[in-house]
Amino acid sequence: MDWTPTRARALDRLARFLPSAGIDYAETRGFDDGPVGEAPGERGRANVSQLSPWLHAGLICEAEVIEAVLRQHSPREAASFVSEIFWRVYFKGWLEQRPGVWDSFRSTREAAFDKIDANAGLRTAYEEAIEGRTGISAFDTWAHELVKHGYLHNHARMWFASIWIFTLKLDWELGADFFLRHLRDGDAASNTLSWRWVAGLHTQGKTYAARADNIARYTANRPGGPLAAQDLADEAEPLTEAREHGRQPLDLPGPVAPEALAEPYALLLHDEAASHVPLALPAAPSLVIGAARPESRSPRGVGGPAAQFARGAVAGGMEDARRAFECEGISWEEGGDLGAILAEAGMDRVACPYLPAGWTRDALMEQLGPLARDERVIWLLGDLARATWLHARAGFFRVKKEIEPILGELGITGANPPEGLPG
Repeated sequence: MDWTPTRARALDRLARFLPSAGIDYAETRGFDDGPVGEAPGERGRANVSQLSPWLHAGLICEAEVIEAVLRQHSPREAASFVSEIFWRVYFKGWLEQRPGVWDSFRSTREAAFDKIDANAGLRTAYEEAIEGRTGISAFDTWAHELVKHGYLHNHARMWFASIWIFTLKLDWELGADFFLRHLRDGDAASNTLSWRWVAGLHTQGKTYAARADNIARYTANRPGGPLAAQDLADEAEPLTEAREHGRQPLDLPGPVAPEALAEPYALLLHDEAASHVPLALPAAPSLVIGAARPESRSPRGVGGPAAQFARGAVAGGMEDARRAFECEGISWEEGGDLGAILAEAGMDRVACPYLPAGWTRDALMEQLGPLARDERVIWLLGDLARATWLHARAGFFRVKKEIEPILGELGITGANPPEGLPG
């Protein structure tokens, strides 16, 4: 699999997947066929899009992917894939309304690390898990695959999390951190809430139990045959937590009017918005600033594939924007002074793609926050997120009922011209 972190590669991957995005996807998406390449004749993971790294990096956006899929498949045929795209948007909106869940994850993760640092037995069990030495063949295969490739099939992520929590009896926060450190698509919302869902915390009382027969069935097409999962836990009792996470009202920026960008401004590209193209800016920036912060995902080391993808996406996106707008580009590195960068360029304001709850916001808001309070930050938020997050108050079913109305309201119908996307 070619994981080049560019918009061009994302569009190429989308084009390859589009013929399979309808009924084929609905019928085969649960199969984990292994990390095989895209050479002629190789099935690999042709049954799933694998677009999540580029979506997370903002090199393409959910709206344009859905538009491209609906140009080739009817809404009924594409319903399963479109629903999966909306899960990503839903998770972000749900966490945005409950930022305490993210804050709690960070604090309990620290406590979990303190526990393994103080307990040799726990530390050994943790190290065996992340190094793929548990003796559970399927789990160990996925641990190695994750570290090497920076990607796991979604079904494998669920099995892995279930085994981590219910069979290995390790703190779920440590497993979620392991994913954040290594996944190219290490999204704070999708990752954290998926682990909480498996554990019975997101939908309280509902857990996901990994079963050996299910794993064997859905890994049967892997090159080495089905994966074995020995001695899994028979029960998956839901976890509990003492703290309740109340929902906060959304306070989202509206669409940006052209006059808001009439004066010279800087455009900030970051780990979750590395391309200017999906932003559809109404006016050109006079400076492009790139801010890659993959190391902020975890207090422990971030894996090479994840860090390289993030840094490559931001660097490449900054260069693409610099050329498109014929302006200067500059990197805002960790420890640098954003205010000084703006002052030296003679800029007063910066346009920044919205930072939802998560590690990217944590990394950048220390310096963006004061500028925002002085009304020097113009927040950019896509229409699909703005329309969907309003419905992400409880379970996904509420959002699922609104998919058709949202797409209709936004004109995402499959009838729009490709504009550089595969047709």
